[in-house]
Amino acid sequence: MKNKVSPIILSVLLLGVVMLFVFSSRVFHIIQPGERAVVFKPYTIGLDVDNIKSEGLAIIAPWNQLITYGVKEQTQEETMDVLDKNSMSINMDITVRFNPVYDKVGQIHQRFGKNYVHVLVIPEVRSVVRSITGRYTAEELFSTKRTEVETLIEEETSEVLKANYIECKALLIRSIKLPEQIKMAIENKLKQEQEALAYQFKLDKERSEAERKKIEAEGIANYNKIINASLTPNIIKQKGIDATLELAQSQNSKVVVVGSGKDGLPLILGGN
Repeated sequence: MKNKVSPIILSVLLLGVVMLFVFSSRVFHIIQPGERAVVFKPYTIGLDVDNIKSEGLAIIAPWNQLITYGVKEQTQEETMDVLDKNSMSINMDITVRFNPVYDKVGQIHQRFGKNYVHVLVIPEVRSVVRSITGRYTAEELFSTKRTEVETLIEEETSEVLKANYIECKALLIRSIKLPEQIKMAIENKLKQEQEALAYQFKLDKERSEAERKKIEAEGIANYNKIINASLTPNIIKQKGIDATLELAQSQNSKVVVVGSGKDGLPLILGGN
C-alpha cells in the first residue's frame, strides 16, 4: 500500500510556500554597498539602535521594518546671508561634505529621522557660519582673514556634527559677495596698502645700500689710517731699496745712481 501525504500536511506546506512568496519582500532584504540599515521591531524592543545591518543579505521577521541609510560621503551647498561685525549684510556660498557615522545610524534615526540633513546638518552649518562671521569685519572676511574664517567654521561645525554622529569631511567657502561700493572701497584700500608696502621696501633697500657704502668707506679710511701710521721714514727707505734691487736685476738696460734720489734713495735712469 502506497504512503499517501496527508491533505492537512500538504495544505500546510502549500500555505507556507504561498506565505513565503507573499512576504519574501519583507523577509529578505539586500543592503547595497554604501548603505547601512537598522531594524524597527514594533512588537518587542522598538528601534534596535545597536544592531546595525551591513551591506549584503539581511533577513528579518515580516512584521519588523528595515530602515536603510546611505552612508556615502554627501555634499550640500548652501547660499546664505550673514552679518559681519559691523552688521553689514554679506552673501556667502558654502559647501559642506559629510557622512553619517556608519555604526550610529540607529541613534541618528532615533533622534533626527531620515531627514537628518535638513533637520540637523544644514541648520547647524548655518548657525556656525553666522556665529563666526559676526566676529569679523567685511574686509577681513573678503580678503585678509578668509582662510582663518574658513578654518574656524570647519572646526566648529565638525565639533557640533560629531556630537550628533555626523562626520564633517570638509567645509569650503566658495564665494563671499559684498555690496558693490563696499567691495570697490576694500579693493582700493588693499591696492593702496600694496603700493605703500612696495614704496617702503624700496626705501628700506636704498637705506641698506647707503649704509653698506658708508661702512665700506669707513673701512677703507680706517685701513689707510693704519697704513699711514705704520709707514715710518726708515721703512719707506727700506722699501725703496728693496724695489731698487729688484729693478736692478731686471734684463732691461738702466743706470742706477746711488744716493741721488729723494731722501737718499737710489735713482734709476734709462731703461727700455
